[in-house]
Amino acid sequence: MVPEIPIGIVSERTGVASSALRYYESEGLISSERSEGNQRRYHPATIRRISFIKVAQQLGLTLDEIREALESLPENRTPNERDWTRLARNWRPRIDEQIGMLERLRDRLDGCIGCGCLSLRTCKLVNPDDQLGSHGPGPRTIIEPD
Repeated sequence: MVPEIPIGIVSERTGVASSALRYYESEGLISSERSEGNQRRYHPATIRRISFIKVAQQLGLTLDEIREALESLPENRTPNERDWTRLARNWRPRIDEQIGMLERLRDRLDGCIGCGCLSLRTCKLVNPDDQLGSHGPGPRTIIEPD
C-alpha cells in the first residue's frame, strides 16, 4: 500500500498553500482520498504533479492548458521521459512566441511600445493616425511580431 500524505505535508513539500491545493483539486488538476476522519490524503505522485503545475504556470500556461496536459498522463503516475518530451514538443511553439514577445518588449521598452496612445513624438512617425488601432487593442508592436 502506498503511504498517503496529508495536505499540510504536501503544502510544505511543494511550497503551495493548502487553499491552492484544494483549488487545484476542485479544478481537477490533482486528486485526493479521504481518511476515516475525512481529511485529505494525497498519493506521493501528487507532489510531482504539483511541481509540474508550478513550472507550467511559470511558463504562462493557463489552468485549462495545464489540465489538458495532465489529463494526458495516467493518474497517480510520475511523468516519464517520453511524457516530458511529448509535452515539451507541444509547448515549444507557445514558449517561442513568449520569448519573441519578451524580446520585442525588451528592445522597445525605452521608446514607443506601439500602444496607439499618440502621446509620444515618435508615435506620429511609428503609428501615424493611430493605424495600429485597427489591429486591435493594446501594445500591437509588442503583441504582433514584425
